[in-house]
Amino acid sequence: MVSNAYGERFRQAVAETGVIAIVRGVPSTHVIELGQALYAGGVRVMEVTLNTPDAHRSIAALCQHFFGRMQIGAGTVLSASEAREAIAFGASFLVAPHVDPVVVEAGLAEGVPVLPGALTPSEIAAALRAGAPMVKVFPANRGGTAYLRQVQAVAPGLPLVAVGGVTLANVEGFFVAGAKAVGLGSSLVDREAIKDGNYSVITCRAKAFIEAYRRSRIR
Repeated sequence: MVSNAYGERFRQAVAETGVIAIVRGVPSTHVIELGQALYAGGVRVMEVTLNTPDAHRSIAALCQHFFGRMQIGAGTVLSASEAREAIAFGASFLVAPHVDPVVVEAGLAEGVPVLPGALTPSEIAAALRAGAPMVKVFPANRGGTAYLRQVQAVAPGLPLVAVGGVTLANVEGFFVAGAKAVGLGSSLVDREAIKDGNYSVITCRAKAFIEAYRRSRIR
């Protein structure tokens, strides 16, 4: 099982802003500028999905550029071999779309935290038993904030990350319902803005999401 120190370090990084930026389909030639825009907006945890072209190149470039400043991870990890390869390119955490003990074990064997995707209470419990420091509730918009609140009512304090359908309009509701963080794809990483070179849009959105997180913490 992964050392508690690794999982705790990751949880602390996530707790700083409550946001994990999910990068999907962004060319490797643009990821540094994107990372700079996210960093300027306060984001400190960033995930590149492995179904992105040149994902490993992007992960390696981001790890080098933001060494010591951001946690860079790999998402959509579907096998143990993908987990090991992503770690070799520098990924400091892994995210899977479902609970697969083989993927979890591959990451934990290298001291790298793994966030499995889960939806039902049984899946969430299985992910935590496997050693996950946090669990991705996906798709979060399927049950919405009411579902998340019900799950937390049964087992308060679960380290859940809401992913899927989270927007500026509903993000504060997810935090209030008990999400420890949110994973943000297109609602934060706007590919049209990237294409146009308008990175300030992304910085502004990042600031708005993080401000919503901080408001929810003082309620």
